[in-house]
Parts: sequence; structure tokens; C-alpha cells
Amino acid sequence: MASKSPLWEGVHHVALVTSDMDATMRFWHEVLGAEIVATISTDVFRAYYFRVGETQTVAFMEYHDVDHERYAKPVEVAYPLASQFDHLSLHLGSEVEVKALRSRLLEYGCEVSEVVDRGIYGSIYFTDPTGIALAASWWTIDLDAGSFDDVDRFQDPDPVPALVELQMSGKIDATPRTALVDDIVREPSASRP
Repeated sequence: MASKSPLWEGVHHVALVTSDMDATMRFWHEVLGAEIVATISTDVFRAYYFRVGETQTVAFMEYHDVDHERYAKPVEVAYPLASQFDHLSLHLGSEVEVKALRSRLLEYGCEVSEVVDRGIYGSIYFTDPTGIALAASWWTIDLDAGSFDDVDRFQDPDPVPALVELQMSGKIDATPRTALVDDIVREPSASRP
């Protein structure tokens, strides 16, 4: 018999790929009003986390030295080069719960990573049967504590101009405009601030 089912608390983060973190920051924080709550930076990528619920975030990953082909597509239209989605991370309340899920996945014969410490959260990584990248994560920081210049929460050593504006003045000065599309559009242009 399998171990006890996890007590899911919602989505921890959905990780999407961006080729322009500054425009993404301006749009998500200022236009959509989704507060930026944390950033991380590695040798391979940087990620910015925008709150869309009490503990739920949308994360954007910008890979260093990768020239992504940009496109826009209508919803519910398949496109083989769809590269904007990276992984879905579901939220659990603690490291203990994440480790219990890891054990459960192993019991079912699923490959799963060791716990990865990102500083601001911890995660395990696995896939669904169709290859969709999944994670289970818990926050190690209080998303309501600190300020925009808290280096424990905002770890990008070279933040985009929009985050610098927010850190310096408490607001973002300019935002990009967007447009709907009726068909696949390669290299869509957004009006930059």
C-alpha cells in the first residue's frame, strides 16, 4: 500500500521562459499588479517570482547566453516550438511534506531528484508520464517580510532596470504595451518603455 497522499496547498509556481526579464518585470509587477516577491540567479539562468496568491507565484526564467526564438500564439493553438513553459511547481507546506512526496514517488517507481535548495525555497523535480516537467516546493522565506532591497529575497546580482527602479523609488517608471494575435507570429514585438 502506498504512503499517505500529500496535502497540496495549491501551485507553488509555474515557471515560464522569458527572453526579456525587464519587460516581464514591468508587465507582471506594474501592469498586472502581481508583486515581485523574490529572485534567484545561477550561472545558467535568473528567475523572478511574482505573487498571484498567498503562497502561489508565477516564475519567469531568463537563460543567460541563449537566443530564444520569440513568437506569439493564440490560446489553445498548438505550436511545435512552444518554448514559453518550463515547469509547474506545486506548493507543499514544509520540507517534511516535500520529502514525504519524494518517498511516495519513489515507491511508485517514479524518478525524482534529490531536494534542491534554492535559498528562498526548496524543491524536488520529476515528470508526468507525458514528459511535463513538474516540481513540488516549499517557501523557506516569509513572502511578506522584508523589502525590495532584501538581498536574501532578491538574489540577482545584476537586476533588470525595472527592479532597480522599484528598489530605488518604490515604483516602476514605464511599462510595455501588448497586442493580441490571431495566428502564430514569430518574433512578436512589444512596445518597450
